[in-house]
Amino acid sequence: MSAILLEPRRDSDRFGGISIPVHKDASTASTTFHSIANLQTFLSPPEGRSKKRFSPHAERKLGETEVSYFLPSRESGVNDMYLHLGCRAPPHLVEHRRVALVWAIMRIRHPLLASKVKMTTYEDVSFAYDAPLSPNEALSLANRCLNYGSQSKDELIDGYLNGPRTLSNDCLSYLIVSKSELSEGADQNYDFLICATHFLGDGMALHQFANDFFGLLGSTLDQDSLADKLSVEWSERCSSSKETSPGLPSAMEDRLPPAPSGRFAQLASHVDFNLSQQKLIGGHSFPRRSGGSRQTVVPTISLDRDTTKLILKNCKGRGVSISAALFAICNIAWARTHSQGWELPTMIYSALNMRPNLMADKRLNDSYWFLAIGYFNVVLPTFLPQSGDATSTFWHRARSAKIQSAKAAKSLMGVSRCREMANERGARARVWAKEDDILAAGIIINNTPPPATTSIAPSKPKIASKALIGLSLLGNLDGIYKHPTFPDIKFHTLTTGCRQRSGGMLLFGYTFAEKLWVSFGYDENGFEEDTVKRFWKNVIDTVNEFLVPK
Repeated sequence: MSAILLEPRRDSDRFGGISIPVHKDASTASTTFHSIANLQTFLSPPEGRSKKRFSPHAERKLGETEVSYFLPSRESGVNDMYLHLGCRAPPHLVEHRRVALVWAIMRIRHPLLASKVKMTTYEDVSFAYDAPLSPNEALSLANRCLNYGSQSKDELIDGYLNGPRTLSNDCLSYLIVSKSELSEGADQNYDFLICATHFLGDGMALHQFANDFFGLLGSTLDQDSLADKLSVEWSERCSSSKETSPGLPSAMEDRLPPAPSGRFAQLASHVDFNLSQQKLIGGHSFPRRSGGSRQTVVPTISLDRDTTKLILKNCKGRGVSISAALFAICNIAWARTHSQGWELPTMIYSALNMRPNLMADKRLNDSYWFLAIGYFNVVLPTFLPQSGDATSTFWHRARSAKIQSAKAAKSLMGVSRCREMANERGARARVWAKEDDILAAGIIINNTPPPATTSIAPSKPKIASKALIGLSLLGNLDGIYKHPTFPDIKFHTLTTGCRQRSGGMLLFGYTFAEKLWVSFGYDENGFEEDTVKRFWKNVIDTVNEFLVPK
């Protein structure tokens, strides 16, 4: 379940309940789009390059899940991902040209990283990739999306999350390397920040990419050998002499097993999806506040190697993973933070890795950079027993989270639900994007509600369906990072997350460098301060109380 997940929700105060129907007619959507001033513009070709191109070119439309992440990102980069890795390494491995060569090689292997986005209507959004004309141009283009600096880890992350947007429709990925101070000894401390839009890929892609990147960077190849490797990669993938043009990985929806063509089967899938959504009952959310601009903070804890080993052994003995235990951690921590409304359950959402469900794609080649996630929810009781052993309650809820997670991953209806959810998210994102663009253009909308209608059918009681928080469960990252392939690069820190919308919140849990890490990214101006801080303290206390064996 490796993904960085944020719902592209609107700010209800900002939009004031405006409701604009989804245009199923692309021409209607096009008219609306082109009538709004100051929408997305695109940069001209890089200086020195003719607008006429003779190198391979590839395009494909964004899938519905990709659209649901692209549209809300346009204004300020909502959901733009980052991966920070802190390490010690000898300076010759982190020289600018060496890093640029490796960065260029990786961008050729994974063309979506070097692509742009073209939007003509809300229904017509595409990736566009122009292969570099030569290895030298590949290196030059990579250098334009690479920066060396001297910021500290905290300055890097804060600048990315809260400063001006780093990425754009013309720059979907970016790499920052920073050395804030000199260290004693031959090895120096470096901070790497790998940045990519979320509609480009997911957590699985981001971490696999980092492993392969550092595998090349920390290899025994010298710079001349890396330059030769760049030339070979370019010749195999980008040269105009190739019989076939470079391909872009297909959208997830195009690679899911085909849906049954019969109308009854389609109706059954739709009904199943709606029924599954009705089961999602949650009555808890963090109290919000408004007035300040978004300010994302990411407090993080890590437990030492010996303690992490004990935790892993404890979870295994209880029959659960750390990921399942984290659902129970949030559940218990919230119940200890908020003593009201215990009669309603707590709902927590997370991402589902859909890669095992995808069909083979010849155009994929060896690129893993694509977005392939679904969504699921875990619902747990909120109340705490007034007497008895709290430990048994905790592990019972962890096992319940495990069962619910496994059920979502193995459901026979999982693929159809993923497809239905993708369509719903795409349609929802288009409605909100139009509202954004209309308001940005200063167009006044008559927001008078339609007249009430009468019905003889009894109304159904409204069921609460609020999610408390989102969990990004990255699992054991040491299973992805092959540390022996870059022995001279010693990682000591990993932090990941994304630029959030106002009022965003997400908790991450993973093991890395044989340590358990838990980080809590949230907009400190979007929530009641005391409640959030008490919750985070309770998360830490609950980890120590239940996961660490006594």
